[in-house]
Order: sequence, then C-alpha cells, then structure tokens
Amino acid sequence: MTTTQIWQPHDQADGGLRTTEIPAGRLVLEATSSSPLAWNVTESPQGVLELLVRPAAPGVVRIAWRLPCVDVTAYWTHDSNEHRGLPPFWRKPRTASLEKGAPVGCLIGAGDVAVCTFAVGEVVRPVQTRTGVVEETGEFGFWVEHEAAPETGLALRLDLSRRHFARTLADVAAWWGAPGQVPRAARMPAYSTWYAMQQHVTAESVERQAALSAALGCEAIIVDDGWHSDDRGRGYGYVGEWDPAIPRVAEHVARVREHGMAYLLWYALPFVGRHTALWERVRPYTLTFKEHMNAAIVDPRYPFVRDLLSDRLARAVEEWGTDGLKIDFIDQFAVENPPEPGPEADCASVTEGVRRLMAQLGARLPEGSLVELRQPYTSPGLWPYATMIRASDCPLSPAHNRQRTVDLRLIAGPLAVHADMMMWHPSESPARIAAQLINVLFAVPQISVDLAAQTPGQTEVLRFWLSFVKEHAEVLQGGLFEPSRPDLVYPQVRASAGGVTIVGRYAPMPVAVPAEGTLLVANADDCDQVVLTGEGRATATVADCAGRPVSAAEVTLPCAVTVPTGGLLRVRV
Repeated sequence: MTTTQIWQPHDQADGGLRTTEIPAGRLVLEATSSSPLAWNVTESPQGVLELLVRPAAPGVVRIAWRLPCVDVTAYWTHDSNEHRGLPPFWRKPRTASLEKGAPVGCLIGAGDVAVCTFAVGEVVRPVQTRTGVVEETGEFGFWVEHEAAPETGLALRLDLSRRHFARTLADVAAWWGAPGQVPRAARMPAYSTWYAMQQHVTAESVERQAALSAALGCEAIIVDDGWHSDDRGRGYGYVGEWDPAIPRVAEHVARVREHGMAYLLWYALPFVGRHTALWERVRPYTLTFKEHMNAAIVDPRYPFVRDLLSDRLARAVEEWGTDGLKIDFIDQFAVENPPEPGPEADCASVTEGVRRLMAQLGARLPEGSLVELRQPYTSPGLWPYATMIRASDCPLSPAHNRQRTVDLRLIAGPLAVHADMMMWHPSESPARIAAQLINVLFAVPQISVDLAAQTPGQTEVLRFWLSFVKEHAEVLQGGLFEPSRPDLVYPQVRASAGGVTIVGRYAPMPVAVPAEGTLLVANADDCDQVVLTGEGRATATVADCAGRPVSAAEVTLPCAVTVPTGGLLRVRV
C-alpha cells in the first residue's frame, strides 16, 4: 500500500495526513510497503525532518520525495568518482551497505546551501537509493528503500534548512552517532611504503625511510604489500597466510618504533591466493574467485573464515608489536549473487558476516590501536572498528586527492581522514610538491617517495608543510569546515577555530578576510595574485613554498597580494 503526505504552507490535518510549512515550498513524500505502515514525523525549527516509517510486517519499505529543481548547482554523494552534475532520475539505483558506501546525499544550491540533505539510519544492511532530475516535471526526485522490521522501520533524515551543505552533512554524521576520539597518532603525518617501494619491501628499506620520515615530522609508517612474500608480481596469488618475509619481524618493528613511529601492516582482508598453503582449506568457504587477482574472496558467513582472518591479522599486534593494521579491500566482500550459505554458516547475509568479522577482530586489538580503512568502504557502521580512513588511490593527481579527502571529511565522523599517498618524479620542483601537500591540507598527509633521494629543496618543502600540518592540526582537522563549490571540485576550502582561519586556495577566487584574528592562505594555484576582500587595515606577510620570508607589508582591504605557488600568506587583522 502507498501512503502520501503532502507538506504545504499551512499546519493542518486532513484525512490522517499531517502537513506543515517547510522552507522548500511543496514537498511530496510517499512511503510504499506490502503491509500497512505507521508514520512518525518530527520537525525541528531549523527545517530538519526525521521520519520513521514502520511496516506492520517485515518487508521492503520505500520512501520517495521530490523537490522543485530551482537554483540548484550540484548533487553531492559520498562516491568521489561520481560527477557533481545533476544525474537523471532514470539511472540505475545505487546500493550502500557496510562493505561499500554510505546512505547519504545532498542537493546543493547557489551559495553552497543545502537544498536537501538526506540520510538513512540503516548503516549496516543494504540500502538502495535513486536520485536525479525528473525530466517530465523539472523536479529532483529521491527514493530510498531497505528491508525493515516493525520494531525498527526505516529512519530517514531530511535537512531542508538551506544552511551550508558541509554543516548539514556534519549533522548527519552526528545523527548516525560518533564514537569517541581517535588516537593522536592517527591525525599526524605518516609515511607509506606503497608508491615508494611497491612490493620491494625489506627490513633495511623500511627502517631507513622510518628514520628519515621521523626527522621530517611523520609519526607513523604504513608497510604495504610485499612484507608477507618474496613474490614481486602484481596480483594476490600469495596473500592470505600472512607469514612475514621480513626476518625477525618483531625486532624489526621494535627498531622502527625507536624513532617514535607507530607501525602499521597492510592486509588484503578478503583474499586468499591460489598459491598459498591455505588454498585447498578455504575453497569450500569462498564467495567467488577473482581471476585477474589470482585469489578467492572468502565467505565471512562462516565462523571458520572469521577465526582464520582475525587470528592472522591480530597476530601483527599481539606477537610482532605493531601499533595497528591497514585493512584493504573490504568492498570486495560485496559480490553480486553470493552462493547460498552452507550448513556451517551462522548467518544468512554476507554483510552480517562482515560485521561479525570486524567486531571479532576489533575485540582482539588493544585500545588505541590504529586501523586504516579506505574509500569506498565509508559506512558509519565501520566507525567502531577504525581510527582513520584514506582516500582511494589517485597517484600524482592533486585535484582528485583534494576532492576525495574533502568528500571524506564531510561524512567521516570521528575518523581521521588521510590523503592518498603522495609521490612525485625525482625532478619535480619544490613548488609543485608544496602544491600537492596544500591540496590535501585538510587531511592527514601520507608521503611515499624515497626520502634519501630528495634534493635539499624538496626536503625543505616537506619539512615546512609537514610542520605546518602538525602545528595547525586542531584547526585543519577539528575546526569549522567549509569547502566551497563542489560543482567545481572545491576550488577553495576553509577551516576556522580559536581565532585562526586557514584557507586552501586552488583557483583564482577571492579570499574573504575575517573581521578579526589571523588568516592563513595556502596557495596551490599557478595564479600568484591573491585577492583579499574585506575592510580596514591588515598586516600581510608572505612566505615561499619552503616557508622562507618573501615580503611583509601593511595593506588596506580589499587588495591583491602576490603569493608564489606553494607559498603561504599570513594576514593579521
């Protein structure tokens, strides 16, 4: 049956349907189920609606709504590979679940206001969504659906407050419920071996880079693929046993930690390779085989599989003394048409198996352990089992790294957001390296180059910008976060706290100077003329990409100040 509620400019009750005024004008809501539905709707004075729709019997519940598509500039989604234009409503529905994605979206209007931010309360089981322009009417249509029980129902949050879109998404994260604070080390710069070493990992190379990166300000090292096998070919035919190829690994870990570095080891969680001794044992407990990866995806619905994986991953912390884990490829559990579970399985859905696996592993890790996840497994259902989440791979692509880290910052809740590892050609200029670092200024930088091969100029830039990130971490990662123009891939990003405002400038857009306090503008754009808007007098000092002084002057706002690419402008009002 279908129940329709029409929200109109007057508070009234008609035929059992509640109506109320909302800023967006006329909003049509429909709920569909195979059984009768009970509605509960609350509305805040700011224009935030919370709906709970309960079916009389378990089954799929869908809520649909539509809005006039007026003064709209972009549609934001958690998927950083998605364009920021307006999609058509007829496109294929998208599925979010614990393994992949998050049930959230935002229709954005001129001035970066949220025309409609929506989120679904279900963050573990699959949720389907469809959003887009309805060609016949010029409206923007939405629907969400999932299996719902009478006691839980389908919970939907609609924010129609027309506040800055970032603030509405931050409120979504709070609505989902955020665990406590993550360890400090999760928010400090890190070194990763992946782009620098690929699979050519040795104790000597890791220890050398740990010493060099610690001297530059990094506080963690993430040892990626290659530590568990002498095989140097791509693919995952040798993963799954996770026996270290590094001799006396506990002693090696201890030597790295003497530099003050936290140590994390990489694991491709779902895979067991064809060339491992485990292969024959796990074959009856697999979801599918990935020919191009030369490995099977094991089935977490089986306690045998969960015990196997949690034992092997926890070993790194319990026996070798690492500080945590980099857990990769959780999204690979989301296979289409998984096989029917056998009699040894203790749950019917793969998603539930993944949840049990992560909970079992989390229970094995000491408090304060560092656990890195990665896009696209961004579900808040995974927050209790992680401390940081990294942008998906985008080597040497500063704009992609910026978009992905900003997207993550908007909905990562309590987790520290990490940039994809930064690499560059040995002949890259210091200014361009600084621009890469500025592109991920509002996330935790991960460095992945041979630090012993850097020129003095390159090293100087790294030292300056890593120290800047650490000095201002409270503002950059914990301040009021306001990225602008998602339709243009965030050409300017701003964070502020405690009288300090920091702006990342990625295009020649004017920068508004606050009425008081300190403004820091990091310039990643090739245009060196930074236009400042505001009123009154201010002191403007400029540093180059390595932090060396360039100029200092008293200025009258508005004005333009010359700031080199990769440089820093400091304005005191």
